[in-house]
Amino acid sequence: MTSSLIRGRPRRSRAHISARVAHALLGALIGVAWLVLPGTAAGGTVGGGPHRPVAGALGQRDDRGTHTADLVLPMIAVVAAGALASFGFWRRRRRTTGRTTPGGAPVPGAEPPDEELDERARDALVRADGWVRVGREELGFAEARFEDGPPEEIEDVRRALREAETELAAAFRIRWQYEHGVPEEDAARRHALAGVVGRCEEAGRLLDVRAAAFDTLRGLEEGPGGGLGAALAVAEGRFRGLTARTGDADATLRDLGERYAASAASTVVGNVEQAKDRLVFATTRLNLARQAADAGDVGRAVSRLRAAEGAVAQAGILIDGVARLRRDLAAAADLVPAALTGAEAEIAGARRALAGETAAHPDVTPGELRARAGHADVVLAGVRQELASGRPYDPLGLLRRIVRAVAPLAAGRAGVLPAAAALCARAAVAGADDVVATHGAVVGCAARTRLAEAGRCERLEDLADLVTADALAEEARDLADEDIRLHGHTPEPTPDLTAAAVGALHPTPGSYGGPRTSGRRREVDEQG
Repeated sequence: MTSSLIRGRPRRSRAHISARVAHALLGALIGVAWLVLPGTAAGGTVGGGPHRPVAGALGQRDDRGTHTADLVLPMIAVVAAGALASFGFWRRRRRTTGRTTPGGAPVPGAEPPDEELDERARDALVRADGWVRVGREELGFAEARFEDGPPEEIEDVRRALREAETELAAAFRIRWQYEHGVPEEDAARRHALAGVVGRCEEAGRLLDVRAAAFDTLRGLEEGPGGGLGAALAVAEGRFRGLTARTGDADATLRDLGERYAASAASTVVGNVEQAKDRLVFATTRLNLARQAADAGDVGRAVSRLRAAEGAVAQAGILIDGVARLRRDLAAAADLVPAALTGAEAEIAGARRALAGETAAHPDVTPGELRARAGHADVVLAGVRQELASGRPYDPLGLLRRIVRAVAPLAAGRAGVLPAAAALCARAAVAGADDVVATHGAVVGCAARTRLAEAGRCERLEDLADLVTADALAEEARDLADEDIRLHGHTPEPTPDLTAAAVGALHPTPGSYGGPRTSGRRREVDEQG
């Protein structure tokens, strides 16, 4: 049975099959007619009549001149009908054996090589992830336009986006399983890759279907007195708010540097500078959009507005990342003492199980349980020593060390450990997601796949899954950073950068939509 994750959505027309059947039946009817005609010609009857005796050899001529040659044309008709049927069967068999969709074995060499199919699947995931991210981004700007709340019609757009997110999540899940050897059979693995591509294409199609309705809701083509003017006001308002917050983010980074160890804020170092660069780009595009709108060039105004919205959205992600990290570090600092106590309770419970006082730990041998408890003791001793030193420390780092050391022997004795693991996982997933969102031009499929799996595990809320989510998010962050180093930082937007900078900020999509519609608002003027 084909997995629901992998199965595609073929849409095949059966009209050509019906046409071939009709041709065959028509040929057969013509042949029957030709067989009957000789018997009814010249006014005779088939059952024997005054002009034609029933009996008689086929090769003999009767008194009306009937001969074997009279059957030549009917035989030709029968042969022609058979030829038509054979030709239709041959064409169907050729199409079936030559296609790569389910229903027929592919002809060797007709399918792309495994490497090409794998590359196609990875590229599809990156592009679909971009469509969904930009869809969320522009939907936020659209909803902000309506002071009394968005209209009911926008729910169809939200639903399409949710369905696209579901398809994308399924595609990432298939990819994750594929990378870990599931399924094992070669044919099934090729089918899994095809499923990834199919899911991504479906996500794009869902967004494409609602792109026109979304444009109507935004009303950007109405000009500066309508939807375009309202959208410009929203973007300019967000721009001013973020500009004011950059000073607070600078102060927050300085405070984090004084209060905690350098590693605590290492993930957001440079966020403020990158946000300022994007805001410089945004203000230039907003000014150009206003000028184009005033001149009546609505199309160009819309494309420049969309470029400004993308830059504003990314600046918001970078600044929000600093504020979120401050909250997470404060929460982690408060949770470290309780996590230490809970970890000690777990270790004590494991040792009671070793002594036979309580039930043994499931699926763990006594020797392995003893080794885990010893390792956890060493880790906790190091954490206590760091806390007692009086030097600045990294609260999230300490909490992560406690959780990872004790999770292998945890049996639910301390409820604080899942809360600590959830905090670590949430912080790691959010940080990795920020990197992907703000460096989409260079972050590849590997980082995005691990980030998607980390997000899935985080939502499961089990201690083991939360630990896995934390580790996968850190791995995704490392892979994303590696992609950035490999390709170089995306060009930072400056006032004189035009369409090239827009492409760096958003490599594939330009607005809400999929492959057919996402680029409809990309800026085309090279000189600004």
